[in-house]
Amino acid sequence: MSFQERKKDILRIVDEFESLSVIEISQKLSISPATVRRDLLTLSEEGLLVRTHGGAMKVDDQRFISFNAKQTANDSTKQAIGKLAATFVKDDDIIFLDCGSTVFTMCPHLKKINNLKVITNSLPVVAELMEAPGISINLIGGELDKGRKAIHGDAAIQHIDNYHAVKAFIGIDGISVENGLSSHSEKEASITKAFCCNADRAYLLCDSSKIGKDAYIKTGPLSIINYIVTDLFLNSDLRNKISKKGIIVINE
Repeated sequence: MSFQERKKDILRIVDEFESLSVIEISQKLSISPATVRRDLLTLSEEGLLVRTHGGAMKVDDQRFISFNAKQTANDSTKQAIGKLAATFVKDDDIIFLDCGSTVFTMCPHLKKINNLKVITNSLPVVAELMEAPGISINLIGGELDKGRKAIHGDAAIQHIDNYHAVKAFIGIDGISVENGLSSHSEKEASITKAFCCNADRAYLLCDSSKIGKDAYIKTGPLSIINYIVTDLFLNSDLRNKISKKGIIVINE
């Protein structure tokens, strides 16, 4: 069976069952597990399915979207959050910036800062800041996710673990008092956790629609962050619950 034939069959059954393990796909299509793993990697790189630990799941267009699509969603709210978050960056800081579209909106406001060191896995961040005279950039090494325009993988985690930052600025897909931070992607969850663990203080940037909701992959407990920078629409009940956990909520 050619790759194109396997591709069609794999996408068909993943669409039907939504989530399957490598062994299940292997048994249903009479393909060796090694071939399934290889095909799943290719299909995930093409953005046709989501690679999970031990298998694959259907792409949900409302959840798994490219950097460009995320950048245009709720743009005015993200711009306001990014501008507010940038006020916490000072001259001589060393900071982590992740590949989130809201974190990216900080960039125009960082260009006036002097002797700023930025460690990032985001290609758009590098492109936006590389000409700023007061900023030096450390681009994390690893595997390129073309859709997210970001670097991920084990090598990227090892790279991050070699550095220490004063502040980390991260995005997330979901956050709740009950389950902490969560993501739709294992690779982004791993990067987020590494940033937080290697920084003195971690700032989570997200609009209020993500607060009180959980995504697919548990990223870490609330305790790995210190601040949430969000919009003015966060309801007071959620804010109070988060504040009781020792997290400072900033939205004005």
